[in-house]
Amino acid sequence: MPSLISCAKANLLNKKHPIAHAMNSALRVVSIALLMIMIATVPAIEGNSGGKHNQASSGCTCHSNAGGVTVGENFPSSYNAGQSYPITIDVNGGTQAFIGGFSLQIDKGTLANPSPDVQIAGMSATHTNSNQRSFTLDWIAPAANSGAVSVDIAVLNGNGNFQNTGDGWAKTSLTITEIPPMNTPPTASNLALSPRGAVAVDQDLTVSYAFTDADGDAESNTMVRWFVNGTLAPAYNDMTTIAAAETSIDETWTVKVTPSDGMDFGPEETCQDQAMIVDIDTDGDGVFDGDDAFPNDASETSDSDGDGVGDNADAFPNDATETMDSDSDGVGNNADAFPNDATETTDSDSDGVGDNGDAFPNDANETMDSDSDGVGNNADAFPNDASETMDSDGDTVGDNADAFPNDASETMDTDGDLVGDNADAFPNDANETMDSDNDGVGDNADVFPNDATETIDSDSDGVGDNADAFPNDANETMDSDSDGVGNNADAFPEDANETMDSDMDGVGDNADWAPNDASETMDSDGDSVGDNADAFPNDATETVDSDNDGVGDNADWAPNDAAETLDSDSDGVGDNADAFPNDASETLDSDGNGVGDNAQAAQEAADAEAAEARRNMIIIALVVLALIGGGGVIFFLRRGGDEDEPEKSFEQQSIVAAQPVLASQPTQAAPVAATPVVAPVQPAAEEPTILRQWTDEAGYTWRAMSDGGNYWWTGTEWKRV
Repeated sequence: MPSLISCAKANLLNKKHPIAHAMNSALRVVSIALLMIMIATVPAIEGNSGGKHNQASSGCTCHSNAGGVTVGENFPSSYNAGQSYPITIDVNGGTQAFIGGFSLQIDKGTLANPSPDVQIAGMSATHTNSNQRSFTLDWIAPAANSGAVSVDIAVLNGNGNFQNTGDGWAKTSLTITEIPPMNTPPTASNLALSPRGAVAVDQDLTVSYAFTDADGDAESNTMVRWFVNGTLAPAYNDMTTIAAAETSIDETWTVKVTPSDGMDFGPEETCQDQAMIVDIDTDGDGVFDGDDAFPNDASETSDSDGDGVGDNADAFPNDATETMDSDSDGVGNNADAFPNDATETTDSDSDGVGDNGDAFPNDANETMDSDSDGVGNNADAFPNDASETMDSDGDTVGDNADAFPNDASETMDTDGDLVGDNADAFPNDANETMDSDNDGVGDNADVFPNDATETIDSDSDGVGDNADAFPNDANETMDSDSDGVGNNADAFPEDANETMDSDMDGVGDNADWAPNDASETMDSDGDSVGDNADAFPNDATETVDSDNDGVGDNADWAPNDAAETLDSDSDGVGDNADAFPNDASETLDSDGNGVGDNAQAAQEAADAEAAEARRNMIIIALVVLALIGGGGVIFFLRRGGDEDEPEKSFEQQSIVAAQPVLASQPTQAAPVAATPVVAPVQPAAEEPTILRQWTDEAGYTWRAMSDGGNYWWTGTEWKRV
């Protein structure tokens, strides 16, 4: 069946009566006039001329995109926390019309100080009117440690036709990284030395100061430098207290401090105090320590013989070799072999036993023979045992009973392994003698004899079971991230959340959206197409843009035609190429008169048909008049043969005279019978002729017939509408 539009056109062609045509024309004029009045009284509307928030990530999709537009912006590539950045967004390229707009979205920080043509709503900004192509505002960076900031910007340049066609727009996404905050060096103040000025040689010196760090960092590695008589004393570096024992009389001590927070040193500060070390009278005997031979002994001040004993306590003050005579035998203790034994003074053999009590006074090796075996006690290893005299190794066990007579450290070998019990870490185990690492396991059985923390290596990988996270797996020893997978097999040994990277793209399988596809790791919009392959990674409804026009194939009416994205009236012709994008019955206006080619052709056809109808009516009228005239002549001729001549009719004669074509017809009645003359006129009403034939945009063929009807070809027959 033909479309309703085709039928409507056919009906229009069928209305050929002049009065009906005139009425339709008048109605059309009135309708157009009313439409013009309505258009004139309704204010012009621009889509989103007052801006649109939160549109930046998807772009200006309400407008067709003629291209040629780029985003101009001066966002920083990295930011300092809390810093304010003046931002300018420009609409570059596009048409010459000075009409533009933008939409901005951020996920961190603050938008502020908009120019009059910019409005802010939370984390979004847009234009207030469409009369600008450049817009300004401030972006205040977020607080420290906020991380990277995401920015989306979309810009539009309109062509001024008050439609959404022929415009150009673009969008872009930015990532702004955070600049780590700079460290502020610390300061040292209020340096003070205590005590200061004249300081006794027996007093400690202490420096104090106030440490300040603007970042709140703790003090670490501060340098303290001491100077003695103006010369650096490195031995005391970084000490805050100098012990009294380190100072000497007539020294002047000063100090400098350079503060540090472990990252940076602050300025060096010099303590304005100084300590001048002076002498004292420690024992209070009235003699300064510098002149007192015994500064800490109030009972002594002199040592005449310089033997270290004060004259008051020295029994021999003028004999530097003697100071005491403990047994008061008149022989000083130093010269008296027995200073506390008044019965002895000499030891001829210097064996420590006075000659008076020495059984062997001239044998320094002997003084007694307790067991009377003829061997002095000193030479007799067993002076009270007559069965033993020698102890070759001096271990107090006689050679006769000693399993190791020449080894003073050994006397027994309980397990018979030729290693003495003292040296044998396992004296009762003939298989072991040493435990080098003292772990209780003999060296022979200990895989790690020098490591007290290890004894066994179950998997023979060279790492002991105690230190081996996988003691039974020779391929693994460590699990740095404690995820149960050894470092050797773990693609991410420091990340407990990941162990495998099947596609070797540097992203672990757990975090990788496509773990077996090295070209993909994320599907931001959850549409099952990875971001790298997805032309619209943040739009779950789109993945492909075949014609690269910025509109996804799903939303693009013409996905392979970069010049078209919409067909508003669904007539099969894109809005950009359609002169009437909202009228499905029209696509072309060849003469530019504002009337579509189809409507204009229909009107012209109707006018032509009306003119043809008028011509046909005139012809028919002439034919009828001719037939009437011809019939009168025939009637007159037939009447002329009658016997009784009728009264002449001047009216009939006038008619005959008016039809000169019929005057030449034969006067005899038989050849000019009425039937042959009138009969040809009757079939014309039954067999209409074709006035015009055409094919509409839907492919249906039409005919306008002489009987006033319109017919369309069904494929098997012509059917009247």
